[in-house]
Amino acid sequence: MKVLVVVDMQNDFIDQALGTKEAVGIVENVAGKIRSFDGTVIYTQDTHQTNYLTTQEGKNLPVEHCIKGSEGWKISSALPVAEDAVIFEKPTFGSRELGEYLEKLNKDKGIDEIEVIGLCTDICVISNALLIKAYLPEVKISVDSSCCAGVTPESHKNALEAMKMCQINVIG
Repeated sequence: MKVLVVVDMQNDFIDQALGTKEAVGIVENVAGKIRSFDGTVIYTQDTHQTNYLTTQEGKNLPVEHCIKGSEGWKISSALPVAEDAVIFEKPTFGSRELGEYLEKLNKDKGIDEIEVIGLCTDICVISNALLIKAYLPEVKISVDSSCCAGVTPESHKNALEAMKMCQINVIG
């Protein structure tokens, strides 16, 4: 069984509050990857509340984004998301619930490979890839660099190198 984890492909990270031209530039690749993927597709969704600016993250990144229910919080309409898709709302960079879900899925059905794509390479993609590696150290984990974008091109490259050092395959 193969699993594709689509991390935080939300409007605020693509072309709204924290958007970048690099994020806009991967949307077609991500949509194509989802459409052609032969396996299970799971999504994460950065989710904050209206008190975001008073949180630890908000104090370090004082830009309101991904406020639950807002347009910026929604997964991009350019991406195919099945009506019954598994979506993990996460209040921070990595999702423990995602790790636990994948661990159970592996026990129940056996996972051969997990591929991680999305935004931002240097924050939530790397956090979730490493978290998944901690939960499933014997499962092959890959990140498709052509379906990821970082806060900056330099931090994107640095995150890919860090993941390689942690035995996560970087493709694309």
